[in-house]
Amino acid sequence: MLLNEDLTRRVAVHAASLPWVASPTAGVERRMLFRVGEEKARATSIVRYAPGSRFPRHRHPGGEEFLVLEGVFQDETGDYPAGSYVRNPPGSAHAPGSEPGCVIFVKLWQFRREDLQPLALQPGEGERGAPAPGQLDSLLLFDDTFERVRIEAWAPGAMVELPNPRGLELLVLSGSLADGEEQLERWSWLRLPAGLALRGRAGEQGVRVWSKSAALRHASECAF
Repeated sequence: MLLNEDLTRRVAVHAASLPWVASPTAGVERRMLFRVGEEKARATSIVRYAPGSRFPRHRHPGGEEFLVLEGVFQDETGDYPAGSYVRNPPGSAHAPGSEPGCVIFVKLWQFRREDLQPLALQPGEGERGAPAPGQLDSLLLFDDTFERVRIEAWAPGAMVELPNPRGLELLVLSGSLADGEEQLERWSWLRLPAGLALRGRAGEQGVRVWSKSAALRHASECAF
């Protein structure tokens, strides 16, 4: 399967309006945003676990990164309520599931081979930064030479500007953002190639976003 595979083009997907697609595991469904491959794929998705559902234990040769959007995600390492951010590096393994049910935003097989440091942040954990004008909050989740991942919130009507020297992804967590081309609502996902900066205005309720500044394809990304 190829879905939004051209990394040189702007892509916006309004995931809240997409149908849920069944996975091979009962009770687990997906809304696909980006995909190269079949079940073994380089992919970005929103995944919903029904209460009591669980995947069999499996390995992530290319790594896994996710943000819990709703409910509580669970595996052998603990419980991760909404707002948790987790990076499972290449070679990691687990048996994920959720007794109460949950929804996560997840990226698979997009790690550098050398990125072997696990990370698990509970809601609100991270490094707080000084907010820019119009910005209510800035929380740094992860930063190295290659990637910078944040959660940021802007006040109603604030001008939002994100430079984009290497590639940018954004997921609207709440509120809305008009970027000059369209209105991005809750769970809208935007991907911009390097050099195409984001300039927009927060909606009447403000906007809260997850963002990643990074090359859209790392030179040493794990093969599959």
